[in-house]
Amino acid sequence: MKLNQQKLKLAEAGFLHRYPDGFADPEMQAIGKKHSMAKMMAQAEEYFSPSALEDINTAADNMVKVVSRSSMVSMFEKPKFRDFVGSLSGGDREFLVKSLGQILHGQQQAGFEAMVDLLQTGKLAKWSIMTIIPAYYAPTAEVFVKPTTAKNVIVHFDVEELIYKPLPSWAFYTGYRDLINNAKTQVDAGLSPSNAAFSGFLMMSMGE
Repeated sequence: MKLNQQKLKLAEAGFLHRYPDGFADPEMQAIGKKHSMAKMMAQAEEYFSPSALEDINTAADNMVKVVSRSSMVSMFEKPKFRDFVGSLSGGDREFLVKSLGQILHGQQQAGFEAMVDLLQTGKLAKWSIMTIIPAYYAPTAEVFVKPTTAKNVIVHFDVEELIYKPLPSWAFYTGYRDLINNAKTQVDAGLSPSNAAFSGFLMMSMGE
């Protein structure tokens, strides 16, 4: 499963013509500061280490903090997620935190599907909420799935094997993650300090 190589190379050439140093370019650095990526990644590392996740209530609160502070999550979804977590019973909070622990440190598929099931009870099984914390915690391995970007990447770069659906699924997530991790090896390393940055490059190259 690959992006159309000709279109990817055209995108790379256009981006590097405008920003010769890739994401190290001063203009791109200024854009990056608005997203506070370094700060968010450091917080995720602190908040969601295996030992930190043992304190269920603090970890659940920290999930809300990261979602609320993220520039990549919709303003509409942030308060809904906060209120949802606040309304959970002790057992469900533990289920939520342990699901995240599996996604980050254990059986990823089991954790992912468990979290989708729980979030569905509050109509909050959204791609952004499902993928934002892993994208901060493991920024060069995991991917943030922004629906508009994912759909446009699939269409623009002729990826016929992937079919986007609004309900998060492990099959789509791993397919899209493989697609991004493979594609970034085909272009200049300056375009992928993180997978979120690489997705930003793709988004900009499509004129989104």
